Amino acid sequence: METTRTLGRSGIEVSALGFGCWAIGGEWQDTDGQPLGWGKVDDEESVRAVHRALDLGVTFFDTADTYGAGHSERVLGRALGKRRADVVVATKWGNVFDEETRTRTGGDDSPAYARRALTASLKRLGTDHIDLYQLHLSDADPARAAELRDVCEEFVREGLIRAYAWSTDDPDRAAVFAAGEHCTAVQHAINVLQDAPGMIALCEETDLASINRSPLAMGLLAGKRQGALPAGDIRSRPPAWLQGFEDGTGADPEWLARIDALKDVLTSDGRTLAQGALAWLWARSPRTIPIPGFRSVAQAEQNAGALAKGPLTAEQLADVDRILGR
Repeated sequence: METTRTLGRSGIEVSALGFGCWAIGGEWQDTDGQPLGWGKVDDEESVRAVHRALDLGVTFFDTADTYGAGHSERVLGRALGKRRADVVVATKWGNVFDEETRTRTGGDDSPAYARRALTASLKRLGTDHIDLYQLHLSDADPARAAELRDVCEEFVREGLIRAYAWSTDDPDRAAVFAAGEHCTAVQHAINVLQDAPGMIALCEETDLASINRSPLAMGLLAGKRQGALPAGDIRSRPPAWLQGFEDGTGADPEWLARIDALKDVLTSDGRTLAQGALAWLWARSPRTIPIPGFRSVAQAEQNAGALAKGPLTAEQLADVDRILGR
């Protein structure tokens, strides 16, 4: 398999696997105390994991200003250090947060806030440009999004960003950004259990990269069978959009049954379950770039190990659809 892919129409080359940096932001919350992170984290281990990923050929790192209320960007910036020029960094804006209390306090879709947020992200990441700048308000008003798209074009002209995208699961919204010259991707949820045919079709029609969040279904496809999760983990009290988990008890049994049914196909050719889930995404479209999360060197190694095994075959892809009744 080609271990690199092109980031849509930008011509920017990235590893076919990106690393998502939500988990390494550590604990944060909303104003009601709802956890928004993945629990406690060891920053030194996070830095080691980023270094290991770099050594294993991963060149694409996706974060957001709000992950850990600024903490993820700081840790990633420190980890990349002098190797910043070797990688493609994506971050997001639109959420408002308090770094002191690590609390998300709301959203702001104004053009003025976009510039303030970009300035702050550049500082936290310790860089003079962002390679891919993404709107993080998934259901922002399309008319306002068109204004923000124009603001992003200004950022490109100023050399502050190289390209931009929207993180949304709505193809109609993504198409608003796609009308901009330097829009090059859409970040959206997709995994072997939750296909997104409308978004893949849009990416193919408009020459965008499909950046895949939740490629392992928030850990369910990583193969760990865990019961109740710790209080600081968003999956312990899943918000409405987070499927596959039940309040306080862990994974949804129906989801686990579907994963069990797929296990033989996904673990073929010596893959782990997680590697098989990533292989499905690469087989799904030549535009996909999955961004699994990580918190440890071991997770970094397992995820990066999927690159050597490549995509599922067309036959295996058809088997998955048959098993799931798609």
